This record gives sequence, C-alpha cells and structure tokens, in this order.
Amino acid sequence: MRPAVRTVLIFLLTIGLLAFAFRHTDFAGVWSETRRADRGLLGLAVVVTGLTYGMRAWRWQSLLAPIGRTRFMNAFTTTVIGFAASALLPARAGEVLRPYLLARRERLNPASAFATIVLERLLDLATVLLLFSAFVFTARPGVISGDPGQLTRVKLGGALAAAAALGGLGVLFALAGHPERLGRAALRVERVLPARLARLVAGLVETFARGLAVMRDPVRLITTLALSFPMWMSIAAGIWLTSRAFHITFPYAASFLVTTILVVGVAAPTPGAIGGFHLAYQFAVTTFFGANADRAAGAAIVLHAISFVPVTLLGIVFMMREGLTLTGARRMAEEAAAHPEDGEAAGMTPAAGLEKSAP
Repeated sequence: MRPAVRTVLIFLLTIGLLAFAFRHTDFAGVWSETRRADRGLLGLAVVVTGLTYGMRAWRWQSLLAPIGRTRFMNAFTTTVIGFAASALLPARAGEVLRPYLLARRERLNPASAFATIVLERLLDLATVLLLFSAFVFTARPGVISGDPGQLTRVKLGGALAAAAALGGLGVLFALAGHPERLGRAALRVERVLPARLARLVAGLVETFARGLAVMRDPVRLITTLALSFPMWMSIAAGIWLTSRAFHITFPYAASFLVTTILVVGVAAPTPGAIGGFHLAYQFAVTTFFGANADRAAGAAIVLHAISFVPVTLLGIVFMMREGLTLTGARRMAEEAAAHPEDGEAAGMTPAAGLEKSAP
C-alpha cells in the first residue's frame, strides 16, 4: 500500500473512532467533570505511569541478555523514543525503531533485537490476561454492574485470547529451540525464490530465532514473566487512580478488566492509539461500572494524556539529543523494516537521519 494512501486511511480511521467515541458527549459536561477531578490523584497517576517505562527497560534487558549485554540507560532511552515515535507516527513505527536504535548502540543484530519485541508483546498479552482472569473469575457479586450477558461474553473472549497467547508462546518456544534447523528448513524456499534471496530469508529467519534465546532458558523466561506483573500492575494503578480522580469507583483489582479492554482499544493503528483508547475506556467504565457518559469521556481524555503526553515529551527530548527529527525517525523505521537483517543496511546513524530529514 502506498504511504499516502495508508496515511489517509489511518487519518479517516482516527476521525471515525473519535466521532464514535464522543457521539453522545456534552463537552460542557466533560469540562465540568474534568474541573471536579482530584488533582492529587491525577499527579500520583502520572508518577505511577511514568515508572512503567523504567520497568519496561529493565525487563527488556533481561530478554536481550542471551544475545548481548545492554546498558540500562540505552534500553530506557530507546524505549522512550520508541513509545514517543508510536504516539506521533502511524503504524506503530516505534516498535521497529526501538530495537533498531538499541542494536546500533549496543552492536547487536537488529533482527535478533526485534525478535525480543515480538516476545515482549506476547509476554504482555499473557500477563494482562492472567491478571484479567484473576479478577473476572474471582469477582464478588455486585462488583460489576450492567448486563450479566456482557460479562459472560468478556469472559469468553478473555479465555480465547489466553489460549491464543499461550499458543503463540508455544510457537516461539519451538522456533527458539533449534534456530539452525529452522534456518535450514527456510532454505527450502529456493524452490520458489532465487537462491540468493532464499539464503537471505533463511539467514533472517535463523537470526530472528536466535533473538528468542531467552525461551531456551526456563529460569530467565520465568524471571522475565515475573517482571511483567509489577509493570502491568503499575499500569493498572494509573488507570485506577485516574478513574478515582473522576469519581468513577471500583476496586483496584477491577482495573485489570479495564486494562484488558484498553489493550484491545489500543490495537487500532492510529497515532498514540487516539480514538481506540478513548472508545475502549468509555465502554469499560460505562458498561461495567455505571459511569455516566460525560464523566467517562473526561476520564478517557485525561487518562490518554497521562499515558502518552509525558513519555512523548521525554521521547522528543531524547530524540533531540540524538540529533533525530520526527521525519528522520520515520525514515529510519521504514529502512529498519525493509532491512531487518542488517543494522547497516539502512545506512544511517541518528545524525544521518537528521540530514536525510532536512528539506
């Protein structure tokens, strides 16, 4: 798909999601609810949410350890830059940019570094669903309001997603077990591709599998999964504190339900999950906790700002220190996606990204 067409489609999707999310909203009422919010709780939510990026960097170091040593500050700054890029650019550009930048700094193979991002996302999904299950299947009667049938459907969806996440982890475990064998199997594409291209594909597949090395170490894998729980509990705490600030009350454990629904909402490929985030949060708190529309809309707007604005501003600061513009970051992400097998294929350092982004 041409970049211009993709950009237009993402723009239309963003506008459509926002229009749908706020179709029944009285913005005067939203402003009134926002003014009534508890600023102390909102400030605490900002702090708690900010801590999650340090936890992400720490966990990422654990995932990367089998393929190379990394420094915490490099993991942290590239994590923040990646999230900022995803907030400002469409198509989750930061997910490609983050491992690419770290691989260049730490002299790692970019394809192996990218494999850890895939594993990270599956660990995220598994952790969220385990927390979700812990709440939904043990919730006392009366904690959740609304249509019981709706909750039944959410439980079914969560069970199916949990099965898919476990299946995905199983596939990655199988891929990680024998990277050389996987590379040799990939050479079979010589039957349909030129030999040189087939060898390139086989090498990329084998390198990607090596990036899943943590899957071959049960102790390290369990440690990494264990690190995922405090990180996601911190994210859930930010959601709970923001909701409480807007006088939307539910037990802390119930925030795992809201978190799970938000994970679905942010899957929409819009910059900063705009629209999908708001729609998911409003659906969760109005459907299951009886929040009125204006209060839910106000909380959604503020929670989105807490989740994305601080990390985006910090990411911009780090990008400026790297000599990297937004246009340069987009081009680096595109180059990294086109040449994941070779960190030098993109042919640019951050400074080169700045030069290429100049008019």
